[in-house]
Amino acid sequence: MLKTRIVTAVISLLIFLTVIFIMPPLFSKMMIASIILVGAWEWSEFLNYSSRILRLSFVAAIFTSILFIEYILTNYSIFIFQMACIWWLVAFVWLFFFPTSIPNVFRVICGALILLPLYLALNELNKISPEILLFALVIVWAADMGAYFIGKQYGRIKLAPNISPKKTWEGVFGGFIFVTTIALTWTYYGDLNLMVILPFCYAIAVLSVVGDLTVSMFKRNSGVKDSGNFFPGHGGVLDRIDSIAAATPLFFLGITELRLL
Repeated sequence: MLKTRIVTAVISLLIFLTVIFIMPPLFSKMMIASIILVGAWEWSEFLNYSSRILRLSFVAAIFTSILFIEYILTNYSIFIFQMACIWWLVAFVWLFFFPTSIPNVFRVICGALILLPLYLALNELNKISPEILLFALVIVWAADMGAYFIGKQYGRIKLAPNISPKKTWEGVFGGFIFVTTIALTWTYYGDLNLMVILPFCYAIAVLSVVGDLTVSMFKRNSGVKDSGNFFPGHGGVLDRIDSIAAATPLFFLGITELRLL
């Protein structure tokens, strides 16, 4: 299982680096949109729709919304990211009340609140520079890897047993250790203020955990173990982008509005 996870991660990383550093911007945008639409298809499984047509209607609605963001809401990026951060704060509070009943209309709205700001954030960060986008993702990946390896080895105290039984507090702190290493490296080579960058990276790591648990909450509520099998050993697209969806809007606001980098 671990070997499969590593091989999948390496191949996915090589494809990602090729897309953002070598391919034209339009191709990168199309690839990001494709990933979001696959995520929308996986999310549609949480909606209790009885037919593929209804599930495809949700995907079509997300695609239409992407076009709307691209061509109509081009000057409202900051507002969208602010709304996304408010949503993730609500999601954080929501986690404490699980299990709860989730009406289908809320599932549709929450899916849009997760997927659409993510599409915009990935593209806007890539527009600033591929390096900045990569740094945002590296923070999330570091938190995830630290949580996986440290939690697997030393995890005892459950983080949210009703939502994700395998996640532990030891894993969370392991993620923080990995993130600290990334922050120290970045501040050293980027000549940045560690007292600013370190708490910023920690905030991104915390949100990444919230994103992971939030999608797990919907999976648990729908009786779904993995959102899909798009990435062998890792699950579906949603299983890979849940943390990123929560972290990237705040990251964008941090480097643009607060000018942390």
